[in-house]
Amino acid sequence: TKQKKRHMGDTKHFCPVSLKENFVLYPGLQEHAAKYREKIYYFSTSEYRDKFLKSPEEYVAHKEPLQAPPLRVCLLGIHGAGKSTCARQIADKLGIFHIQFEEYLQELILPKTKKKVGPSFDEDREDDNKIPEELEDFSQTMTKTKTEKSKQEVKLTDEEEAIKANLMDNMELPPEVLDKIVPDWWKKEPFRSTGFILDGFPRTSDEARYLSERGLCPDVAVYIQVEEDDVLDRLLPLRLKQWKDKQHKKKEYKKKLKELKAKKRV
Repeated sequence: TKQKKRHMGDTKHFCPVSLKENFVLYPGLQEHAAKYREKIYYFSTSEYRDKFLKSPEEYVAHKEPLQAPPLRVCLLGIHGAGKSTCARQIADKLGIFHIQFEEYLQELILPKTKKKVGPSFDEDREDDNKIPEELEDFSQTMTKTKTEKSKQEVKLTDEEEAIKANLMDNMELPPEVLDKIVPDWWKKEPFRSTGFILDGFPRTSDEARYLSERGLCPDVAVYIQVEEDDVLDRLLPLRLKQWKDKQHKKKEYKKKLKELKAKKRV
């Protein structure tokens, strides 16, 4: 038997309460459906359905159509796939924000760490460039500066430590840390009314589940798949430059050490 076509509400199969209160197009479920003025509305939860039924006029269109939220995109792919390059081009073309997740995390702790952290930056170990104790008299200024800096070093909070561990060792960020970062892109200005392309998040199934549980729905998720050779061609020149810079640093250090030893003999 042919079923009669349902007359959907203003938000079609999206939850009108999620749209009004969170400015998110969240797909509703048939088990959470309700009828109002001969139209069917779907809701993301039974609580939102009950809320709608108490005051439906707050969530339906009146003189003008309901405003849809801006575009929100999650761009995924392995390191070196070219996500940031693509994201910048898309953001410029569509007039939305480009949020590079790892770079955003770096900026959160940079005021305290004073430098970016993580394997990509391959920083020299402190001991590698430490002046031997017997030569400290000839490098008092340098030693004092290092000592003062270490004394003035600001202790990281638990949240900042979690962010640093994520950048250094890819440790998972706990939900309480994500809660202070991610929801703002959906709920606060200027992102709320402009839209964004989120580059590099979510990276794991747990992070994807986090978005779902918080009702933070992207309009589209794009995964960039590339060949191994393409990644090598993109990353190798940068890694080679970093290696050359590191070798140059070591050479300068050895030269300085040699000069200090010569002064000590004199």
